[in-house]
Amino acid sequence: MRGFTLIELMVVVAVIAILGAIAFPSYQEAVRKGHRGQAKADLLDLAQRAERFRTINGTYEGFALASGDDRSPRQGTQRYAVTLATTPTTFTLKAAPSNAQQRKDARCRTLVLNQAGQKTIEGSPTPTGTAAECW
Repeated sequence: MRGFTLIELMVVVAVIAILGAIAFPSYQEAVRKGHRGQAKADLLDLAQRAERFRTINGTYEGFALASGDDRSPRQGTQRYAVTLATTPTTFTLKAAPSNAQQRKDARCRTLVLNQAGQKTIEGSPTPTGTAAECW
């Protein structure tokens, strides 16, 4: 007699279900982490541009986000909203999660970068991660 019994088939289905229940949340977290990595890269790029602006003009005042720089990634589905605040001697860049990233990423919330290179996180409710984990 050849073939599988119903019990053997049900054991295989149960094993696949257990593996899927473990793997899918890990995959989702990896995707969120990838989006966060893109937002960090965008913030660092904008910080470099702000520094170039200050080198040329002697101030951060007047530096503004170019078209499309207010979002991350710059093309495709927006995952983070990027904002900029400047004074003559300082700037603060923030990347706040939006859409699905906002609903699912309770660890890091808003990524913050300033002219001194300080990398912090903030948000409401309070993020469950640390700046070291998120940056």
